[in-house]
Amino acid sequence: MAPSLSGILDDLTLSARALADYSESLFNPTVRLGVTGLSRAGKTVFITALVHGFLRGGRFPVFESLSSGRIARARLAPQPDDGIPRFAYEAHLRTLIEERLWPQSTTDISELRLAIDYQRENGAMRTLTLDIVDYPGEWLLDLPLLHKSYEQWSAESLKLSRQGPRTALAAPWHAHLKSLNAIDLANEAAAVTAAKLFTDYLRACRQEQFAMSLLPPGRFLMPGALENSPALTFSPLDVPEDGTPPADSLWAMMRRRYESYKDIVVRPFFRDHFARLDRQIVLVDALAAFNAGPEALRDLEGALAGILDCFNTGRRTLFSMMFRPRIDRILFAATKADHLHRTSHDRLEAILRRMVDRAASHAEFTGAATDVVALAAVRATREASVAHHGETLPSIIGTPMPGEISGGETFDGDSEAATFPGDLPDTPDDLFGRDGAFKGSSSAPPGETDFRFLRFRPPRLDTAQGEPALPHIRLDRALQFLIGDKLQ
Repeated sequence: MAPSLSGILDDLTLSARALADYSESLFNPTVRLGVTGLSRAGKTVFITALVHGFLRGGRFPVFESLSSGRIARARLAPQPDDGIPRFAYEAHLRTLIEERLWPQSTTDISELRLAIDYQRENGAMRTLTLDIVDYPGEWLLDLPLLHKSYEQWSAESLKLSRQGPRTALAAPWHAHLKSLNAIDLANEAAAVTAAKLFTDYLRACRQEQFAMSLLPPGRFLMPGALENSPALTFSPLDVPEDGTPPADSLWAMMRRRYESYKDIVVRPFFRDHFARLDRQIVLVDALAAFNAGPEALRDLEGALAGILDCFNTGRRTLFSMMFRPRIDRILFAATKADHLHRTSHDRLEAILRRMVDRAASHAEFTGAATDVVALAAVRATREASVAHHGETLPSIIGTPMPGEISGGETFDGDSEAATFPGDLPDTPDDLFGRDGAFKGSSSAPPGETDFRFLRFRPPRLDTAQGEPALPHIRLDRALQFLIGDKLQ
């Protein structure tokens, strides 16, 4: 599509902002770290554990600058963007440690600034400013809309909604669409109903049983202050991809609102936040897809491809820093590794690597560095060997969330349980090769699925000696990759 006037203006704004950021970094080196992931991937927990590890001095043997003692101190500082909510670090930490609950999921953008005083390898003292930007991964799935017409998006959305388990979930919405004629006079009641049923369909796809990930537009599931606004009151229609709507028709109304959504929601996010990032971590809850089935896993793979295509990656040069920032490091992290025995961690990494291989190869071709890790920002379980029918099984022990079910037992949220989570396949392709590669909750009854990873409460920690360290798995490896080079 030809560049639009708004796109040209956005580019000019980006260049001006980049030049201002570069000027500031000459005196105060700054890294803007984007933290994203789809719903329930653990973004809030990751940021809380990262900041707590710096402020308290966590056990991070792989994070060289901290383990060697070169980091003198870290402190929270006022964030630079007055119009962005502050990440509620203190409240999230209390929720984890005192209430033993996981913080609420990310529904909006937030930011936190961490100032890190450290000694360079040559002995000089320096301060690195780390700006952590937390935003929902669903918003990234909106960025491709900037280059799609309403008609293209409608065709893609309808095609997707007629595949696999989505078909049944979309049935009420599809039935309503059949009652509409896109070229009839615009009707607000019809638009409101279509938007509600479309949103209900997206929400149903995201349920744990199905765990679908390709669900744009992202704000339909987290509308915030825009709820019930015309910019969120539209729906795909079954119209020709190359067609033109009659004036004042329902089709014209939907197209106009789709364009308003891009102007009000998508472009400001890209211009003011996303395009300014230097480093990025993408958190992935692959275990939820394993629970749901092959369709959810393929859907997650498609969502990750769409997300990663949005990143402006490449080697950072003086020109790019001054006029158009690039993301020069991306880490893909499979979260909740503590829900598996360590013998399966390498297999979890291999599965995630398989899902992001194409996009990672493209990023590396442009000069960016990429890596994959299986981690748990806060470890909720411990490992043990359990004898079962004369066989010793590598198991994990933790406190399942209330209402979790395993082996016919419903857990109350207070009692510990030892579970054998099962083994992931040696070859990732075994999970992606065909329909029915494994049985998940979207197609098999409870008790007959191949995978059932329980959700666990945060661990019980000893607070008698003050604020405790948070146990983790490979959080230090993530930090070393993301900012270790900036602390040399």
